[in-house]
Amino acid sequence: MDSPVRCVQAANAILGEGPVWCPREGVLYWLDIKRPAVYRFDPGRGQTGCWPMPSDIGCMALREAGGMVVALRSGFALLDFDTGELTPLADPEADRPDNRFNDGKVDRRGRFWAGTLNDAESDPLGSLYRLDADGSVPLMQEGAVVSNGIGWSPDDRTMYFTDSAIRTIWAYDFDAVSGAIANRRVFAEVPEGTGYPDGLTVDADGHVWSAVWDGWRVVRYDPSGRIDREVAMPVQRPTSCMLGGDDLKTLFVTSASIHLDAVALSKGPLAGGLFALDVDTAGLPESRFAG
Repeated sequence: MDSPVRCVQAANAILGEGPVWCPREGVLYWLDIKRPAVYRFDPGRGQTGCWPMPSDIGCMALREAGGMVVALRSGFALLDFDTGELTPLADPEADRPDNRFNDGKVDRRGRFWAGTLNDAESDPLGSLYRLDADGSVPLMQEGAVVSNGIGWSPDDRTMYFTDSAIRTIWAYDFDAVSGAIANRRVFAEVPEGTGYPDGLTVDADGHVWSAVWDGWRVVRYDPSGRIDREVAMPVQRPTSCMLGGDDLKTLFVTSASIHLDAVALSKGPLAGGLFALDVDTAGLPESRFAG
């Protein structure tokens, strides 16, 4: 049985996103896209670190060699936790100043996948890229409106990729060795008027947990794409989720306060907070960028 949802940090984030659990430290890293910074949250002590970013930060991942890889409006970079210094790597959309990176995640071979969107969020101008350990950045998919949640099945044969604007989570055949994707098909769709699929995570049983923007909930899909659980959230705009904690059975959920008026905020005053609940299914360990 799931525990009640609790607000573990009343962060008042504008656009909270990108939760990543670090088992080595026993902490959660998360970010605010529009008050651009990376935050470190210790479940026992609260916020224990903050690294301001020079531009919108869409996603991040821990790095095997230490620190993080981040995807900024200005492209990919490495973050040194000790100095706060950023080392630029690549900017595949330098010719598109109105595009920015959004969600992303590292596969089990250490490759960092990240998608883009256009600021207008109305046209299919976004793409999905893969940052490899050698610094190359192959283009993997074009035509996304709002690139969002990414994840892989436990057997590494299926990759999931979300386009929030069309309320769709796609599934692909995934070649773990080459990093190729093929055979795109619909995994799940959110009915019109009930919200938009945002960030996601995959648990050890192959279920896909998806935060539903403007939906006041997180849903869990079984491997066939059928909803088998819904978690009501105290905020209108949950943005992403992941399973962490010592046993990987704590579901952390980020949220947003952006573009919510006074009436909306009165209904969900914890908007922008970081939430947690204990669940009965463990997550999968987060992979680290190999570059």
